[in-house]
Amino acid sequence: MKFSKKATLGLLFSLTLIVAGCGQKSASDANTASTGTSVPVETKTAKLNVQVSFYPMYEFTKNVAGDLAEVHTLVPAGMEPHDWEPTPQDIASIEKADVLVYNGAGMESWMDQVTGSLSNASLIQVEASKGINLLEGGEHDHHDEDSEATEHDHDHDHANEATTEEHDHDHADEATTEEHDHDHDAEAEAGHDHDHGGLDPHVWLSPALAVKEVRNIEAGLAQAAPEHAEQFKQNADAYVAQLESLDQDFKAAVTDSKRKDFITQHAAFGYLAQEYGLQQVPIAGLSPEQEPSAAQMASVIDFAKEHQVKTIFFETLVSSKVSETIASEVGAKTAVLNPIEGLTEEEIAAGMDYISVMRQNLEALKLALNE
Repeated sequence: MKFSKKATLGLLFSLTLIVAGCGQKSASDANTASTGTSVPVETKTAKLNVQVSFYPMYEFTKNVAGDLAEVHTLVPAGMEPHDWEPTPQDIASIEKADVLVYNGAGMESWMDQVTGSLSNASLIQVEASKGINLLEGGEHDHHDEDSEATEHDHDHDHANEATTEEHDHDHADEATTEEHDHDHDAEAEAGHDHDHGGLDPHVWLSPALAVKEVRNIEAGLAQAAPEHAEQFKQNADAYVAQLESLDQDFKAAVTDSKRKDFITQHAAFGYLAQEYGLQQVPIAGLSPEQEPSAAQMASVIDFAKEHQVKTIFFETLVSSKVSETIASEVGAKTAVLNPIEGLTEEEIAAGMDYISVMRQNLEALKLALNE
């Protein structure tokens, strides 16, 4: 029997309540056993307990919070976050948090289901992409260059789950879609990406938009701990200065480049392309797990040959097979253009972070745009 994603998450939340209840009893019993008397268990520490969905949100939040919060990432290192779903333990961690930071724009497809079931009324939810003009998924197709961004001004109330109406997608249709097997070729041809509701969530890949996400996170942390608002602002200002420097370096690098187009493994770089006047040509759609159809592959190959593209970009967290196939077909080389949806264990060991990976992306683009 096949269960829907929503039904699965509902079952997970029920299990979470049982696990959380047992955990609270165990903590109380342990306290009584160690002291000989029953002493109330302390539930909050001096530092904020902040849960974030995946790596970019961790990086931005940690730089704003500094030493004033314990920041924990839900999606494990090295895991592709698009199709990740929380475990009962993850939901229990969210239940206990002071702040939950997530990207939004459909990146975390599980978010509404989980947060709508929480009993923590004081949880502050920070949607980092709030107020940013979002692109429709189809706007990254190189056949549709004249599309424009759609306004993503979704001041929604998570308690009543009004978010669904402001993302302009029908959850009844979405639920139906989630409960049957996709025909990936047909889905790719139609240009749909149901996990994101048709919106591109990859706003963090534009340094200029990353600044806006950082400011949204700053506001959320200040709401949770107003006594530390000034420190959060100072931390955010320092990090924003780094992002603005990165933004300027991207602008300088593409100003006099020989070409403005680049081929990517999936449509993650639309905001970066839009910000700097470039043209992204994605092999697949918004999700890296989406398989391109034969027609899409042929279209990208034709584009690469016609425009004499010398580099085909691939990613670190998913297979590079498709990019390698196209590169072989057109006589190009492959290189990494990292969507920073998560760091590999090797990148973590090397001390890499958002800024350093984006600078690697910048150098890779500079080479590809001047071949």
